[in-house]
Amino acid sequence: MAQTVTLENFETFMNAPAAVIDFWATWCGPCRRIAPIVEELAGEYAGRVEIGKCDIEECDEIVERFQIMSVPTLLFFKNGQVVDKLVGAGSKEAIKEKIDALL
Repeated sequence: MAQTVTLENFETFMNAPAAVIDFWATWCGPCRRIAPIVEELAGEYAGRVEIGKCDIEECDEIVERFQIMSVPTLLFFKNGQVVDKLVGAGSKEAIKEKIDALL
């Protein structure tokens, strides 16, 4: 299951060896479409990649810091650094490809 990313746990979360954060909003149709994919991938990559969801309406500082302009946006982190980004409702295969590149 994908973790909830908040201001309190964000730094710890993104500094994992490999992490993905899904920036989403409750009112966003494409966000709701990829939510089950993100959950599936969290299960498939459990123990290897931290996968979390960050509600943009609850984390203004994080949204500003990474200049999130559209949702859904997925940021891919390796050792605390953003190494890739996917904007829009990507396919499971496209997301998996980017996650695999983190490993």
